[in-house]
Amino acid sequence: MLKRGLYTEATLATVSGATGYGLIAHAAIAIERDKIVYAGPDDGLPAEWRSVPATSLDGRLVTPGLIDCHTHLIHAGSRASEFEMRLEGASYEDVARAGGGIFSTVEATNQTSDDGLLSGALKRLDRMLAEGVTTVEVKSGYGLTQEGELRLLRVARKLSEMRPVRICTTFLGAHAIPKDMDGDEYLDAVCLPALRAAAAEGLVDAVDGFCETIGFSPAQIKRVFDVASELGLPVKLHAEQLSDQGGAKLASQYGALSADHLEYVSQDGVEAMAEAGTVAVMLPGAFYFLKETKVPPIAAFRVAGVPMAVATDSNPGSAPMTSILLAMNMATTLFAMTPEEALRGVTVNAARALGQSDIGMITPGQVADLAIWDSSHPAELSYRMGDAPLYARIFGGLEC
Repeated sequence: MLKRGLYTEATLATVSGATGYGLIAHAAIAIERDKIVYAGPDDGLPAEWRSVPATSLDGRLVTPGLIDCHTHLIHAGSRASEFEMRLEGASYEDVARAGGGIFSTVEATNQTSDDGLLSGALKRLDRMLAEGVTTVEVKSGYGLTQEGELRLLRVARKLSEMRPVRICTTFLGAHAIPKDMDGDEYLDAVCLPALRAAAAEGLVDAVDGFCETIGFSPAQIKRVFDVASELGLPVKLHAEQLSDQGGAKLASQYGALSADHLEYVSQDGVEAMAEAGTVAVMLPGAFYFLKETKVPPIAAFRVAGVPMAVATDSNPGSAPMTSILLAMNMATTLFAMTPEEALRGVTVNAARALGQSDIGMITPGQVADLAIWDSSHPAELSYRMGDAPLYARIFGGLEC
């Protein structure tokens, strides 16, 4: 017998059009197995559904399940002392060049057991789920050895076995260069062999890199992307966070799913992203935490038609946050995105940034990943600070 679910008297934010919330008042959602089969006015419900027992939502807002499309969720250790350093005047680059930053997290992560990493990640994940998140991207990058990178991806895969959530894994072996190697040596000895091994083990959904003066050069990122292309894996890139290295343009040449951060992206980079259909992922939490002042060119993205996503960038060094709703608020207050753009940024555009076509909207045929809110208008989700008015979360058609 087919599993069916029916919700009525809802206010839907379908985000199904090219722009806008796609609001439908006095609406119904019909779910069969894990798919949406009807989403529209109550009085338009197909006849075969009118005798199905329904749950009235009393006008509550329903959005697609939220999607956090950029996180570094699996790690160990704390970098609160570096937070103090920055408050005393040290820059992010100063900390990294002094041997801190990513390397302190790498050491702590490599000294922590798989169970310890899983336990810590689940605590962070649970806070995300409590804000209506149903899909989370999780990167490697804190191993910097072949086995270290592989085990982070294995732990990431376990998350979806432990919680009702969709996990998309990203190989980020090109995250930092160990002190005893140069970039190309590290790519040859660790990163590229680890990428091939991870792909062979079925651990990778996409490939990322950190293209920056304190990371990898465009030529080195190109080497990573060439292997990803050979393996049939889509790419994305940490680009133009601290300087303009031409990373967004490079990523676009490979048809990248997304380029992320983008505070220093050039107009050429914006135009290349538009032509390639590459999503611009805004990470206002890192911007806020690092006290940056260079805002991504939101207006240029709008004019060029570059879709914008929003994510937490959850990581211990530059964005120790798990709140997607706070990221939405920051995107509106710090980057001047509209609440509509922020919602689309954590639903339909975030899905696109992960290469997912069956989530992120409320339309027939989509997977029934939904968030139900104690609210009647979607602007509430960006307006509130430190408040998660979630009423219920539906994953694959089931309340959880």
